[in-house]
Amino acid sequence: MANKEAFKKFVKENPQLVKYVRTGEMDWQKFYEMYDLYGDDDTVWKDYLNKKEERAEQTVASTTAGIGFPEIVNFVKQIDLDSIQNGVNSIQRVLGVLQDFGNKDEPKKETYKPRPIYKHFED
Repeated sequence: MANKEAFKKFVKENPQLVKYVRTGEMDWQKFYEMYDLYGDDDTVWKDYLNKKEERAEQTVASTTAGIGFPEIVNFVKQIDLDSIQNGVNSIQRVLGVLQDFGNKDEPKKETYKPRPIYKHFED
């Protein structure tokens, strides 16, 4: 039981392990077996802990470089105009329905006209 709690603490200290599980590269059982066999201070974890640091450094480097014209062009190329148009059309339909509900006037009440005594069924 103590080893299980120590593994939970190790995972909390190294949240980058969660990414490997979410992407499907590893699973918790394999991580636990590695932890059980080798502990937390071993070269086995360098592959999983350093990759995250390298990814973070690459991300920081790419974001600090700034956004230039080529990045903007690539972003615009990736936009799917058909899906945007479909979204706008559905929003317009919803707004139209809401306007119809808001614009409905109360039906005009017809004044009551008593039926003549001699007329029964629309004769």
